Amino acid sequence: MTKNIRAALPLASALALLATPLAAQDAAAPMSAQDLVTMPRLGSPAVNPEGTHAVYAVTTTDPESYKRTSTLYLRSLAEPDSAPIALDIDGGSASFADDNWLYFIADGEGDDATSQVWRARIAADGTVSDKSQVTALPRAVHGYSVSPGGEHIAIWTDIARTCTAIDCDDSAKAHLPGPGNGRLYEGDGGFYRHWDSWETPGTLSRVFTFPIENGVATGTGTAVDGPLGAGGPNGDTPTMPFGGGEDVAWSSDGKSMFFTARETGAGEPYSTNLDIWFSDLSGNAPVNLTAANEALDALPTPSPDGQYLAYVAMARPTYEADRQVVMLRDLKTGVTTALTSAFDRSFQSLAWTPDSRWLVAGAQDVLDTPAYRIDPRDGSVERLDLMAGNEARISDITPLHGGDLVFTRNSIGAPSELYLSRDWGQAKPMTQVAADVMERLAPVVVERFSFTGAGGDTVWGQITKLDGHEGPMPAILYVHGGPQGSFNDGWSSRWNPRVVASQGYAVISVDFHGSTGYGQAFTDSIRNDWGGKPLEDLQLGLAAALEKDSQIDGTRACAMGASYGGYMMNWIAGQWPDRFDCLVQHDGLFDMRSFYYTTEELWFPKWEFGGSYAENSEAYERWNPVNYVENWQTPMLVITGEQDFRVPYTQGLASFTALQERQIPSQLLVFPTENHWVLGAKNSLQWHDTVFAWLDRWLKPESDSE
Repeated sequence: MTKNIRAALPLASALALLATPLAAQDAAAPMSAQDLVTMPRLGSPAVNPEGTHAVYAVTTTDPESYKRTSTLYLRSLAEPDSAPIALDIDGGSASFADDNWLYFIADGEGDDATSQVWRARIAADGTVSDKSQVTALPRAVHGYSVSPGGEHIAIWTDIARTCTAIDCDDSAKAHLPGPGNGRLYEGDGGFYRHWDSWETPGTLSRVFTFPIENGVATGTGTAVDGPLGAGGPNGDTPTMPFGGGEDVAWSSDGKSMFFTARETGAGEPYSTNLDIWFSDLSGNAPVNLTAANEALDALPTPSPDGQYLAYVAMARPTYEADRQVVMLRDLKTGVTTALTSAFDRSFQSLAWTPDSRWLVAGAQDVLDTPAYRIDPRDGSVERLDLMAGNEARISDITPLHGGDLVFTRNSIGAPSELYLSRDWGQAKPMTQVAADVMERLAPVVVERFSFTGAGGDTVWGQITKLDGHEGPMPAILYVHGGPQGSFNDGWSSRWNPRVVASQGYAVISVDFHGSTGYGQAFTDSIRNDWGGKPLEDLQLGLAAALEKDSQIDGTRACAMGASYGGYMMNWIAGQWPDRFDCLVQHDGLFDMRSFYYTTEELWFPKWEFGGSYAENSEAYERWNPVNYVENWQTPMLVITGEQDFRVPYTQGLASFTALQERQIPSQLLVFPTENHWVLGAKNSLQWHDTVFAWLDRWLKPESDSE
């Protein structure tokens, strides 16, 4: 059982509240889009083997050029009052090896330099010495992992699957036959484009291992996936497009490796079947450890004592949001146990304590993402109480000796900071990366609420607004994407409720049926019901928020959302057309038929609507926004990215055409270089400026804006 949710507290930065006099807080300026875009960002921490120091990156953005720069810092964990020390290292992706070398990725030397692995010694006072280049490979290194003991290094890079050595010449590309620049794809090749990139058939992200001799990676590498056609996988490791180091894990003795891959080819766009493979690093074909499960297997996490392999697994093939159960495989007997099958939450991260006694894992629970302690002996799960107030979003968990934990934590009120918990107790902050910025910003208050939603189920939501604001506040209904997702209590550089609330609005977010963190049945309930229970929840949730907080002016209201949230804007335009003064639709699905035939990960619509469009067109058309365009009347801002292959930008163009045709006030914002998300600093600033101007146009009388 999990602990009860504690009462919500005002979520300004705790450090800022303690450090800033009340008068200064009263005079603080509301957070702006410029503040959000230039906010310093904390990277994932790396902790040395003794657990006495952490190294982490801080990314800053120049307020004029918007160029982003990362700096590595050293922070003592043994001396709570010590200040962080900037390291003289121009690189990132830092990690400590067992022999205390700090490894990192930086540009190599020479005119044709690419990203390579380096290492250096770091003294307690931050002095950097013996800096040297570890890899000098003929292609860029995208990521790496050093083996226990520091005798080998694994790197991953893009290379042809036919290559058995890292220096293989794979420059010829079959899909570029010439003489023009056209790309030619075979019909049985699977993905021809994915997320935001056109595919290069036969080229994959692959892992090679190298011995380290005198600090240098030697030889031409051993491919962990083995020769093509020998029985190993023909797929990406790390998995694309979002996989990383969590897909690659050394055995405890450093003599073998576990990795995650999904088979490429004609079936890949329809498959969520990730498998965990074992390589003995001989160069021969690896062994598929999870072949019996046709759904997802991921996060291979060997125990330090070499006895077990923990990982997460889904049960249902082709479903990307099934519950991730922690599995435990005895590496001697091969016996595998579903460790957390009785716990109705989906685990998203795994880590062993150094003594192999406990697993520490993260999972969403209602509006928080707390840490849990799992007993590998019986599968019992205990929610850890690491923070005073709400847990908010805990991640990057690194267990140390003696029950100590290092992790990052963020909330709607403040971005990520580094924390240290001693002996499983409540944690103390170790950094103030964004504290100076947060101190001068007006605080917000976030209030959680629940109500009876569709089918009589309890549904949760949050209200975010400026703390101490006087007078009525227009309402903004935030609708999250996924749809299996959540606007939980967490910071984001995109769709940040605090920055919207700082413009004088009350932001209302509702975790409608289909959201995550409420048990698998609640998550599953949106299938074949995209416009049903979720819309009812949004209607009931908005009413509940207005009843709960009389300061919110429900007569002035806009709704906004992206991806599935953008779909819901199009659906609201046809099904609830007289409720809102305006809508903001970003990357929203407009025509379910054309969406099916132009998106790339086809397992998604096939699961959500019970088959392909040809197999179950009735379900697609039942919830198709284009069928209700005749009801549209609400002004809408449409935003899309031309590199979005998940919801192709033509969906946005089509909705904008519908708005123009019906002479509904509308705007179209197109980003040529952005994908499903807006990531560029200048583009993010433009996104916010455009959205805020649109909201102000419809919600704020002239007297308010003067």
